[in-house]
Amino acid sequence: MEIRVVVAPVFGTNCCVVSSGGDCVVVDAGAGVADAVARLVDDAGLTPRAVLATHGHADHTWDAGALCARYDIPMVLHEADAYRLADPFGTLSPALESALGLHRADYREPARIEPFGTPEGSALLTFGQVTLHGLHAPGHTEGSTLYRLDDTVLAGDVLFAGSIGRTDLPGGSPAVMTRTLHDVVRGLDPALAVVPGHGPATTVGHELETNPFLAA
Repeated sequence: MEIRVVVAPVFGTNCCVVSSGGDCVVVDAGAGVADAVARLVDDAGLTPRAVLATHGHADHTWDAGALCARYDIPMVLHEADAYRLADPFGTLSPALESALGLHRADYREPARIEPFGTPEGSALLTFGQVTLHGLHAPGHTEGSTLYRLDDTVLAGDVLFAGSIGRTDLPGGSPAVMTRTLHDVVRGLDPALAVVPGHGPATTVGHELETNPFLAA
């Protein structure tokens, strides 16, 4: 599978176009990426099958509705975060709403939302020729999810290069994040590349060795 990253102009969210064969999915369609993603997809001759989100915060879902409508595809995310799509500002602090520079009147909720569960902690998600393993990784939000591919994990706001996602917003929990880091992140193959929700790529092995939040 191939991963192409489009960085959103709002909060620098890493939006990933994951493709295999002629199919693709878009992960974390942050604010302002829709046109760039559409150009990439169309120029590459890809067929979008779904828009996914690592979690339901506005800076990871804002352009999902536009892309879903353009390609007549569903929005897919963990069931514990699906409620956030109806009001992406309702689960953020007023300070963050202002910092995002977005307006409620401009938001377009995806018309077709297909939540998934992870009764065993993970779910196999297949969209045409694209297959991802969704690993439930709460702590930043209730439904935060890692998407593991063959040699890469899309980490959303769970894990960054040298840091982790904040836990002080509604739905976040320091205790739950600690469990996720211990039970989920530390169990990943150290050879996996990591594309976080914001900032530079890293590897699981590098973070296990250097990230202070993953210290044994």
